[in-house]
Formats: sequence, C-alpha cells, structure tokens
Amino acid sequence: MKRRSLFVVLTALFVLVASLPVLGQGVDWSTKPLQSERARSYDALHYLIKIRLDLDRKAFEGVTTVIATSLREGLETCVLDAEEFTVTSVLDADGRPLAFDQTATELAVRLGRPYKFGEEMTFTCFYHGQDPKIGLRFAAETADNPRIVFSDSWPTNVHHWFPCFDYPNDKVTNEIVATVERGLKVAANGRLVGVFEDPAAGTVTYHWSQDQPHSTYLIFLAAAPYVVVRDSYKTLPISYWVYPQDEAKAGPTYGKTPKMMEFFDRIYGYDYPWRKYDQISVPSGGGAESTSATAMTHRIMVDERGEPDFPAIGIVSHELAHQWWGNLVTLRSWAHAWINESFGTYSDYLYHRFEMGEDEGALNLQNKLDSYLREAKTRYIRPIVTDRYEKPGDMFDAHTYPKGARVIHMLRSLLGDEPFFKTISHFLHRYAFDAVDTADFIRSVKTVTGQNLDWFFDQWLFKPGHPVFEVKSEWDADAKVVRLAVAQVQNLSKGVPVFQMPVAIKLVTGSGTDIQKIWVEKREATFELPLGERPLLVRFDADNVLIKEITFPKGSDELRFQLDNDDVIGRMEAAGALASFKDDPRIARALVSSLRDDPFWAVRKGALEALAKIGPKDGAAVFKRACGDKDPQVRAAALVALGDLKDRKNLAFYMDLFRKDPSYRVQAEALTAIGKTGDQSAVPFLRQAATVPSYRNMVARAAEKALGLIQDR
Repeated sequence: MKRRSLFVVLTALFVLVASLPVLGQGVDWSTKPLQSERARSYDALHYLIKIRLDLDRKAFEGVTTVIATSLREGLETCVLDAEEFTVTSVLDADGRPLAFDQTATELAVRLGRPYKFGEEMTFTCFYHGQDPKIGLRFAAETADNPRIVFSDSWPTNVHHWFPCFDYPNDKVTNEIVATVERGLKVAANGRLVGVFEDPAAGTVTYHWSQDQPHSTYLIFLAAAPYVVVRDSYKTLPISYWVYPQDEAKAGPTYGKTPKMMEFFDRIYGYDYPWRKYDQISVPSGGGAESTSATAMTHRIMVDERGEPDFPAIGIVSHELAHQWWGNLVTLRSWAHAWINESFGTYSDYLYHRFEMGEDEGALNLQNKLDSYLREAKTRYIRPIVTDRYEKPGDMFDAHTYPKGARVIHMLRSLLGDEPFFKTISHFLHRYAFDAVDTADFIRSVKTVTGQNLDWFFDQWLFKPGHPVFEVKSEWDADAKVVRLAVAQVQNLSKGVPVFQMPVAIKLVTGSGTDIQKIWVEKREATFELPLGERPLLVRFDADNVLIKEITFPKGSDELRFQLDNDDVIGRMEAAGALASFKDDPRIARALVSSLRDDPFWAVRKGALEALAKIGPKDGAAVFKRACGDKDPQVRAAALVALGDLKDRKNLAFYMDLFRKDPSYRVQAEALTAIGKTGDQSAVPFLRQAATVPSYRNMVARAAEKALGLIQDR
C-alpha cells in the first residue's frame, strides 16, 4: 500500500510535468542549419607574416609568404581567406608576379602551373588595410589602457589581417615579423628570434617564430608600451605582459602560474608542450587562448589586498589548460568545441580543488551545474556535440563550458581516477599537434580502459537535456528497507532521452553511514534498500556527480540533521530548504547555529540568507554579529541583510566597518547599507568614499549607488 501511495503521487506529477512546455525552448536548436567540416585543396605548412603597424592611423601593411603542399593532382589555383584588406600583388618563389582575384572574402591565387599531389608551393602576398572591424583591433588610450593594437583571431577572424586558410583543421607553423614605433613592445606566439631597432625610422621590429604546428585562430600578436614581468617554471620562460600602471599587480594576479603548470603537467601526464608562456593584457572582455601567449582582459588585474576576494585563478588556470586542450589537441570542426572548452573548464575545477580544498572544489562544480541549468531553463537545450549551428560562436555557451565539464566529471566517476587520467594522457600523446573530434576521444577511452561507454556519450554528448528527478523515500520498519521511488519527469520531446546512470544513495542512521548504488534507467522505478534502522538522512546522488534537477521532499527534522551532518553541498541544500519552515522556532535556532559554527563560508552564507527570508525576531543582532565573520563573503551577505532593515541606528556601525574592513567587497556593501538608511547626514561620508581606489572601482560605484538611494528616499 505504501508503494502504491508513492506512485499515485509520482504518476500524477509526471502527467502534469509532461503536459508543460519544454523548458529552455526559446530557441529550437534542431532548426539551425547543418554544418560540416571544411574541405581543403591544399595543406598549408607555414605562414611568414611581415606586418607594419601604425597605431595612429589604425593601419597596417603586410607581406605574407605562404608555403603549402597540394592535396589535388593538377592544382592550379590556391584560394585563401582574405577580408578587410587590399592585396596589391602576389609573387611566386622566384619573384615572378602571379595573377590573382580578390573578392570581399577570398583571395584566389593562380599558381602559374599545375601542382602535383604532395608538391610544395610558395608564394608571397602584398597587401594593406585600415581599421578592420574584427580580427585586428586598434584601441585608443583611455584611463584603463594605453594605446594598443592586438589580434582578435578567434574563431575565424585571423584572415582579417593576413591571407590564410582560416579553419582549425589545418595546422601550421608561422613567423611574425612586426614593426611598430619605438617605445612599444610586440608579443606573439613562440620563440623570440630577435628585436631590431631602426633609429632613423624611429621603429622597432620583433621577430617571433612558432615552430610547432597549431591552428590559425591561435595566431596572435599585440603591441603596446608593455612592462614585461619575468617568471619561470623549471627552465621554461613565463612572462606577464602588463600595462605600466599594473606592474605591481602582476604577482597577485598571475603569480600562481608556475604552480598551475606543474599541477597540469602531473595530472595530464603530458609536459607543457610549448617554448614559453606569456599572459598579455588587452582591453577585451575575457581571456582568449593562443599558443604560448594568452590574451587576458586587463580587468582581472588585482592588487594584494583585493586578491583574496577576487583571485584570478579561475581564468588563469582555464586559459593555461588550453595550452593542452585546444592548442596541443584542437577541435577538428566547431561541432567538437567541448574538446577545447569542457576540458578547459574542468581543469579550472581541478586546480580550484587542488589549491583551495575539497569544499571549494565541490562549490565550484555546483556553480558550474547552476550555470548550465540557467541556460537550459531560460534559453535552450541542445546536444553538446552537434553539427547544427549558425556560426561557430553559437557553440561556446553554458552547454560547452559548464555542462561539458560536469559530463567529464561524471565520466571520471564512472571510470575511476586512475583509468580516467590514463585516458587523458593517452589522448594527448596520441593526438598531439593534431586536429581531433569526439570519436578520437571515445577511441582513447576504449583503448585505455577496454570499456564501451557509447551509451554514456550518446546520452550526454549527442542528445540534449538532463534528467529531472522526482524522488520520494519511505521507511518500512517491518521490512527494514528504505523504499525509494524515482521518476524522471523531463519532457522527452526534442530528442531528450530517459537517462540511464548509476546513482549513489547515502543512508545515515544513528549507527553510521551506508552508501548503496542503484541503476536508474526507466521513466519510473522503486528501489528497496535494506537498512537496519530508520534513517536520519537519505541523500540521492550522494557524491554530487549527476547533471540533474531534483525535487526530493524532506521534513524539517531530516533537514536539520542534514544541515549539521552532510557534506558541503548537502548542508547548503538544507539551509536553503529550511527557509520554507518559517513557523518552526527550531529552524531559526538551527540556522543561527550553522551561521555561527559551520566550517565552510558558503554554508554560513546560505544559513544567513535563509534567516533573512525567515526574519527572526533577533535578526538585527544575528546579522550584526555575522558582520564579524572571518570570511568577507559572509560579512558582505550579513551587510545586505542588515541593510535591508533600513535602520538608521546602524549608520555609525556601517561607517566604522567601512573604515576597518580590509575587503573591498565588504566596504562596498557597507556603503550600500548606508544608502538604504536614507540618512542625509551620510552624504559627505559617501562622497569621500567615492574617491577610494578599489578593484574594478567597486567602492566608488557603491558610493554612487548609496548616494542615489538617499536621494530616492
């Protein structure tokens, strides 16, 4: 009878959910155009790019020599991608002119004679351009950055500053010989061959050689009045190219790079593959990997005071990981973007866990899951690997980055650590300096482990969506079993499958903890888990591995136990769920205890936010006490909650906290709390605070916000 009562509820819920619209279907991905890997008639081997850059005129003059071999018998025309510059002439290897035709997007060079299959050809293109819209960006001097030019080659923009075959399945070596005005420094891929000054012309020329093959979107250059801060890992040169005003921030921002490199060498089982590693400030929105030289937004630069609150290890480790994932092995077509970005994103989790501990790693993975679910529920769902997209950038989203990273984590859990990391090493060694696709990675899994996991890759890479679980548990005292009812209630339209997977169930009793494994593969099923006594806690997906949504109703007693005794994700989950039990005085006491005593800041923050929703009678005192928490994120959250009370009696407290707290984050929230009081007497204080320098100017922005709040009041 108990089993029937469970499934009456679950079946009714399934009917209701199945009748609802599919979440995340603002975009129907299946209607996007079908794409395919680009074919080639030649194999480009080397580009010698000589370029003269005029930052004042936002202009460039280029001479690019192309060395390639024919992939056709009797090749007579070589078609290059070329856009936003004008080709004036093309010469063959002996200096004889070649005929050519240029359209808005292509340069067709008539080779002078037919070339046999495998025969090598060389020709040189002369061209000039001015202020291209993409590919090469000229930026004027601002308060944040000096006058600068830098390439923006990803994903198919490099042909906006030199002619080439601009698709990732063709790997080349290249040289860049860049001439700029004296006083500027030029960063680029590979080894610095030399720097040559021309005093008469007032110019300097940098010659860089990338002598290991890579894809064209990874070719990079930047020129600015950089300060170069030197570092190293073993004998490998590491440099941080920063704006002059940021020199003191290079260490706090990038100083962990050698440690990261040693970590990735070890876990990947493949030593860093390039001649050097540079990280180069540019005025862009994020990081952009290129071979041995990563472009980094200058906005990540942080001083020693701000680094504990705003560490750059996420973006620094992610972009460093691309030197293996994306640069050493590279997606063959944009359909396989996960090979670059999912592994890059998983790598930043791996380093977070290594650097900051198990709890921070678990939180990092949870944040990745939440990021994917937001996209899935509000925008669209799609297969991670798909050849349907309008443009390459479509593939670089929360499916490719965080969902893909979580898929890799599930694969690791399925294989076990040793087989997983041996597979990673095998894949990197087998396909080094090559273009790859998903089938190549699956082949490595089979080769190393002997396992056929086609079912796993089919549902997680080649099909869209994720399981949405409705779970209920009952304790059968007579049979001594926990009866677990599990239903997958996701809408199965648009190709979403019923997922199959192993799931760990944690059962906690007064006698200890028991982990039992079940295999979920049906729309709905009931599992009977033997247990000697009534459980105090039942956790579905005990190791937090699955990509999922879940509803698992629990009573307040179980949630209070979970808040005190579960892992960090379980404790955070319990804190959030307890906010709905407003009328039970034990709940507020449990949350206050968690806020005071839990060892991990995110749980304390979750408990505080739950208390703010409950609104306990002594809330002001609780929030005020939490303003002294050892973690700045908890202190900032406490200021949000305290400030929402809009009590002018706390004005002096906020001001004192602003003066004494070392955290920019906390200072900013203290100012916002002042604004919420609406007290006009605080205006001079806020105006003075607006002059305080801080990370990304957040203190000044908070002061301006507070002044606006007071004006509104």
